[in-house]
Amino acid sequence: MKRIYPVILALLSVACGQEPVDYVNPYIGNVSHLLVPTFPCVQLPNSLLRVYPKRADYTSEYLGGFPVIVTSHREVSPFTLYFTQDGPARDMRVPYDNERLTPYSYDVDIYDGQGHVSMAVSRQAAIYQASFEKAAPMRLTLVAKDGTVSSDGTTFRGRQQLGGGTTVYMFLEPETSPVSVQSFTADSVAATFAGPSIRLRYGVSLISEEQAERNLRREIADYDLSALAKAGRKIWNDELGKVRVRGGSRADKEVLYTSLYRNYERPVCLSEDGRYWSAYDGQVHDDMGQPFYADDWIWDTFRASHPLRAMLNRGVEEDILESYLRMAEQMGTEWMPTFPGLTGDSRRMNCNHAIPTFADAIAKGLAVDTLRAYRYARKGLMEKTLIPWRGCSNTPLDEFYWEHGYFPALAPGEPETIPEVDGWERRQPVCVTLGTSYDSWALSRLAFAAGDTTAAAKFLKQSHFWRNLFKEETRFFHPKDSRGNWIEPLDYSFCGDMGGRDYYDENNGWEFRWEVQHDIPGLIEAFGGPERFVRDLDSTFAEPLGRIKFEFYAKYPDHTGNVGQFSMANEPGMHVPYLYNYANAPWKTQKRVRQMLRTWFRSDLMGVPGDEDGGGLCAFAAYSLMGFYPVTPGRPVYDLGSPVFPRVSITTSSGKVFTILSRGASEENKYIQSATLDGKPLKGPWISDEAVMGGSTLVLEMGPKPKKDYFSAAITSL
Repeated sequence: MKRIYPVILALLSVACGQEPVDYVNPYIGNVSHLLVPTFPCVQLPNSLLRVYPKRADYTSEYLGGFPVIVTSHREVSPFTLYFTQDGPARDMRVPYDNERLTPYSYDVDIYDGQGHVSMAVSRQAAIYQASFEKAAPMRLTLVAKDGTVSSDGTTFRGRQQLGGGTTVYMFLEPETSPVSVQSFTADSVAATFAGPSIRLRYGVSLISEEQAERNLRREIADYDLSALAKAGRKIWNDELGKVRVRGGSRADKEVLYTSLYRNYERPVCLSEDGRYWSAYDGQVHDDMGQPFYADDWIWDTFRASHPLRAMLNRGVEEDILESYLRMAEQMGTEWMPTFPGLTGDSRRMNCNHAIPTFADAIAKGLAVDTLRAYRYARKGLMEKTLIPWRGCSNTPLDEFYWEHGYFPALAPGEPETIPEVDGWERRQPVCVTLGTSYDSWALSRLAFAAGDTTAAAKFLKQSHFWRNLFKEETRFFHPKDSRGNWIEPLDYSFCGDMGGRDYYDENNGWEFRWEVQHDIPGLIEAFGGPERFVRDLDSTFAEPLGRIKFEFYAKYPDHTGNVGQFSMANEPGMHVPYLYNYANAPWKTQKRVRQMLRTWFRSDLMGVPGDEDGGGLCAFAAYSLMGFYPVTPGRPVYDLGSPVFPRVSITTSSGKVFTILSRGASEENKYIQSATLDGKPLKGPWISDEAVMGGSTLVLEMGPKPKKDYFSAAITSL
């Protein structure tokens, strides 16, 4: 049996040790603590064609065949390939072993070593190679999940409707023609080949089968899998190599580069030869030279993934944001999208967090159409309902919010009277109020940038609506009913229906106690000052769950990755360890960040604390390992944490290199003793985006004990 291992061949081509892509471990997080694991995705950065082993998670005993394309984050392939020698196959279980997977290639033994499959990817095309030990004919079966496949006796075509009018097409071409082809049903075709091995290449498209063939021929000229893997390796090294580190452990490097790799999984580029299919109006469009992107869960990614991309690949981020403006236009509503997928905007989760994404981009000088962004952000916030998981126009609940300054909750046992409210997702009134306060602040920034100063002042005032649910007696955000009464009694750690959705969302009141990223000084004031704020922060990390784990997690399966009541496993908590910077205790940020990294982000199968929703959690890890984090998207400022590596060099989108020298940084030396930026003492635990993009050098002296008076007087009104 002739085997070609593209991973091994690629490694042999490396003359000088490890490169960034060699530290990527796609298996990190492939076993979930409770909910959805990560999947070891094979694709080029932000490319349409992506695949991963067809199984539930790493512990699965069998593969369910071999995928052609994954069309949405977490979904399965609409087409499946089976390689056999014992006859046609369909929906069969494939025993596998000795799996080897990189960001750009996949190798695996099947049927207890009797066969071997390899594959490598381009952006809209890929190559598979399969071989068996036994000298007998090879059979290939192609199955569509709910679509159709066909063959002209030499090549194969398929189509599968995904929803929202979107259809994925494929064109597949074996290197040698089959000796026979047999169609069983409209969604299954099998071909027999003369020998025990085959090589095939295929293209995919969202436009047509003919375009799928054009995509294949544009990207892959032959069946050289090793050459394709080598090309993919270079592409990944060029992207990941924008961040270079020295020192630190191998495990630290693996977590860093794997975290960066996760942030290239989504969104994906849909442009094909200058055209793209849009589910937002059901049309094929000319992309006018600016690629179109989709598949992004903005609620999860606006906090860190979008800022990370703006820093490392500004051009792609600009194209993504322009795509969202086009979506708003194509939908006919001119409402900014919230969960833009390949099949349209699913409007999942809550709030309108594309607004701070645009505010962040404009604050950092990205090329964004400010007037269109402001118009669509304003219309989306003011005209689309705030009810979670809904995309309809305003309801009486929205009118109440804008008049009274909070989203009303139902009292226990009170029936729902608003038909638009989802029976499972509920009202989530605290989260809607806090998130919309942030969105209003971001909209005020967009209004100011667009020259609408009157509206900017109004939206800024509305950004303080969070205060209407802050209960001074408890210093928690507490739901109110429509009559202005607090919902009582209320257990902040364990209340509401599944996921706390009657009042919060996926997490409890302890987690959402800190969800005022746009007005941190105001939040500190509401708590009674920095000392009280720090004590309450400390209590969040110390407070026990208060009940046995299976009871707690049965209600809050997203609230994993616990340190006390704090959840590292869900995106709303990512900024919380950095809040000490604003309350005279930056050394505690340094301690907490290291604690989170060491506890929950590791180079192992359970090394991600919760659902990795397209780069969100991993962006926290990438930033924090490097030593800084964007607490408030919309402000061009980063918070300092505790760098793990003695040296970090970041080639930014400007082409200039931002360098962090953390002298003495180690497992023990996690506390900043002093800091200079370009030779000048740093006045607070923050650095500007301008300094980062301008190629400054940050020098930190690190030590094993906290220097509690350093930066301690740096409370800011940022």
